[in-house]
Amino acid sequence: MRWRGERQSTNIEDRRGMSGGKIAVGGGLGTIVILIIAMLFGADPRQLFEQVPTDPSSGVQSSRPVNPEEEELKQFVSVVLAKSEDVWHDVFRQNGREYREPTLVLFTDQVQSACGMAGAAVGPFYCPGDEKVYIDLSFYEELRRRFNAPGDFAQAYVIAHEVGHHVQNLLGISDRVDAARGRVSEAEANRLSVRLELQADFFAGVFARYVQNQGVLEAGDIEEALRAASAIGDDKIQRQTRGYVVPDSFTHGTSEQRLRWFKKGYDTGDIRQGDTFNAPSL
Repeated sequence: MRWRGERQSTNIEDRRGMSGGKIAVGGGLGTIVILIIAMLFGADPRQLFEQVPTDPSSGVQSSRPVNPEEEELKQFVSVVLAKSEDVWHDVFRQNGREYREPTLVLFTDQVQSACGMAGAAVGPFYCPGDEKVYIDLSFYEELRRRFNAPGDFAQAYVIAHEVGHHVQNLLGISDRVDAARGRVSEAEANRLSVRLELQADFFAGVFARYVQNQGVLEAGDIEEALRAASAIGDDKIQRQTRGYVVPDSFTHGTSEQRLRWFKKGYDTGDIRQGDTFNAPSL
């Protein structure tokens, strides 16, 4: 991806190096479950976090220093966020709407959001309560090493997916899904979550189409994004961690589904084609 010298977003909130307080994980969630959640982008933080007060003594410097490579990553994600602003302002304008830009929060180890306290193990997430995307940039090393999904456009896909959740929030989709999940069984609620996540993948594909048309992408960039989407399918994650899959517990979709919807967004560039909720098959 050609990003150097491109406009950087000013909607960046840098909280790196500051710890945000103690983390409380309720419901008996163990380390293995947290790691599984960490492997899945865009988990609804309201389902993952337990609201806890910030420890006044915890607002201190983190032990993990910020290095030059991470500073370059900060510049990169700032450019990606700026590109997403351009894309979604254009798309919303074409559809008679006004786009409201989200803020991207960079943090180290743990962070307080309007959705509660979150640790880096949760992975990148979007909080609709404050309309902010949160990411610990060390996640990108995990993406490369653990998920075997290297490349700058794989990294861009992560941001584009989370911004996709912001788009859903602005369109009122997230609220409707949340309300519906409260009226159905756990298995059906999971199926609604899958459709929500696949639509965010579709929106990430729309983003990719727009930046492709701007001449920003290089050979292999789309393949990097597709590799990242495939690496985090529920089926692949469950096989790696459990040795078997439980479809009723899927919340993000299979590798094949995530690939399909990202590619559909990229191929069409048309948000009207991304209605995963009324699609007869995913």
